[in-house]
Order: sequence, then C-alpha cells, then structure tokens
Amino acid sequence: MRILVIEDEQKIINFIKKGLEAEYYTVDYAMNGEEGFFKALNEGYDLILLDIMLPKMNGFELTKKIREKDIKTPILMLTARDTIEDKVKGLDAGADDYLPKPFSFDELLARTRALLRRTGSEKSNLISIADLEIDTASHEVKRDDRRIELTSREYALLEYLARNKNIVLSRTKIAQHVWGYDFDTSTNIVDVYIRYLRKKIDEDSDKKLIKTIRGTGYKIGE
Repeated sequence: MRILVIEDEQKIINFIKKGLEAEYYTVDYAMNGEEGFFKALNEGYDLILLDIMLPKMNGFELTKKIREKDIKTPILMLTARDTIEDKVKGLDAGADDYLPKPFSFDELLARTRALLRRTGSEKSNLISIADLEIDTASHEVKRDDRRIELTSREYALLEYLARNKNIVLSRTKIAQHVWGYDFDTSTNIVDVYIRYLRKKIDEDSDKKLIKTIRGTGYKIGE
C-alpha cells in the first residue's frame, strides 16, 4: 500500500513516515500544496494524508482540486483546526475523514485501515493464491501451511503483486509503489528482490507462482 503525506512540518512527516513504514506501507511526502497536487495527480496512491495549513495551496483547495480531477483516492485530513465548521468544510471539499492534532499513531493507523477497507483497497485481511496465504493485518505469510519469514520490503513487494494477481506490473511501477517516489531508476533493485521472494516463496514448491514477463515485468498467479 502506497500513501502520500502532504504536510509542511518535517517532525510530523518523520513521525508518520516512520510509523507507517513499520506497518509495511510505502510512504511519499510533499511539503506544500502544489507539490502535493502534482504527486497526487501523477502517481498512484492508495491513501492521501494532508494538513489544512499548507504553503502555496491550503488543504481545502488541494482536496477540491484533487476531486475535480476525478481522483478518487481516499483523503484523511490531519489538522490542528478542529472546529465543526472546518470539519464540514473539509468533508464538503471531498475529504473522507478528519483527524485533529495532536493524535496518537494508533488512532491514525486505525483510521488508515478503515479508509482502505471502506474504499475497497482492503476488502479482506486474507489474500490466497493457490496454497499461498497472505494475512494483510498480521503480515503473516504461509505456503502450504509453512510460515515464511519476509523482510518489510519483501513483504511489501509480495503484497503488491498479490493485490494485482494475474496483472503484469512493470519494474518501474513496482519500484514506485514499493520503494517510493524517489527510487533510483538506474538500479536493478526490483529484480534483486524478486529473486529473494522466489527463493522463499517458490523454491520449495513444484508450482511456481511468481512469473517473469520478458521485456515487461512480473506478475503473480496460479
């Protein structure tokens, strides 16, 4: 899952980014409304977290512009402005939820999960492909009832492939979704991590699930 944080306070960005990455989310950020709009418009995100008091374009304007472009990504507003009028204004602009500062990370995480479920990004905690099972709540992975230990990046890559079962994903799309907006396009990091995953997921099984589509990228399927 890929999340965009639009916030002008570096301390808050670091707090959110560190916490969400520990929960296996990929996090990009922007520090003003214009940059946030550009990233929201040109990148595929599963959720946008944004502040209201942003330089260059405030959160209300930004939310309205995002919705005018028919971007349906759920938006969670994070702000110290917690009056009823501001909440109504934010929701009317197109936000899906509103969390006043200061907030606990546990509440932010719970609202994040709720929004992803509500929009269909997380319809179930369990993804099954043949005898492979991925629990997106506990991040537990099993194949033929054998538990598989994965690093956070390996898990993020596997979950992204699994959520797009039988869909061919390019290396660039995979890298952007799993490693974020500023990944180095000159590296072969995607191929390296695919090899790691194959060793753990496919090596001990007759049925190989991770497939290379020559000249294009990768997909997972039965």
